[in-house]
Amino acid sequence: MATLGAMAADKLGRRKRRQRDDTRIAWLMLTPWLLGLAFITAIPMVASLYLSFTDYSLLSTPRWVGLNNYIQLFSDRRFSKSLDVTSRYVFISVPLQLLFALVLALLLNTGMRGLRFYRSAFYLPSLLGASVTIAILWKQVFGRDGLVNNVLSVFGVDGISWIGNPGTALYTLVILNIWTFGSPMVIFLAGLKQIPKDLYEAAKLDGASAFDRLIHVTLPMLSPIIFFNLILQFIGAFQAFTSSYIVSNGSGGPVESTLFYTLYLYQQGFTQFRMGYASALAWVLLLIIAGFTAINFLLARYWVFYGDKR
Repeated sequence: MATLGAMAADKLGRRKRRQRDDTRIAWLMLTPWLLGLAFITAIPMVASLYLSFTDYSLLSTPRWVGLNNYIQLFSDRRFSKSLDVTSRYVFISVPLQLLFALVLALLLNTGMRGLRFYRSAFYLPSLLGASVTIAILWKQVFGRDGLVNNVLSVFGVDGISWIGNPGTALYTLVILNIWTFGSPMVIFLAGLKQIPKDLYEAAKLDGASAFDRLIHVTLPMLSPIIFFNLILQFIGAFQAFTSSYIVSNGSGGPVESTLFYTLYLYQQGFTQFRMGYASALAWVLLLIIAGFTAINFLLARYWVFYGDKR
């Protein structure tokens, strides 16, 4: 009996040692990520929060000014303008991008030939859309002598500089964002593949038309994926920077029509060296994104369906 007890105790000891070794290995594997979280994310965020309450120009010691940077935002005309431009960009481009992505995902899900090719071809713009190269190309396409005007000239239409016109410049960037529909499209396509075929067969037996099946089966079952894409694209659109910077040569022109919030933040921090004020702008942007995300989560209970639950 004593021998059996000793064997059991030894076995338990080996198991605990193995668990401790596994725990050490797990922490060792996580160390690079934890270091990155601390030194690349957490510490810079804390530093920027402190700097947002200071007057700091990168060339001198930060001087504490309390809430002055945040109070100044209320009287900053360019802050209001950048917020207006960014809001119009977000609330126009994101719904259109998701609608376009969903329609194409529905078409590709019909079993058409060459699915892999089309899926890859449509996804490619998502990889290139935020790049400097594509932004430069976009500037040429919508310029005075660009591709769009060359096409219009065939029909006898004398085009304008779509990038250089305050009334149309922002909408060229909206089109660019819509063009990067590939990423949400692929996610929609994956979600469509997961919808049980039995639901469609049951709906057919009940006499539901193709439109009825779309409204009462596809969209409700796909609503968690729609919600996921909506959150991701909203956050990404609020942080858009490269296209505005390249198209306007960093000015936000013409006449501040492409002055994105992130571009104005960049101008304050790295052009005018008002790093304290730029930090305040960054934290306000964080609060704006967090607020819209929270609102989306609150509204999700009314239209997002998870199986038998909303």
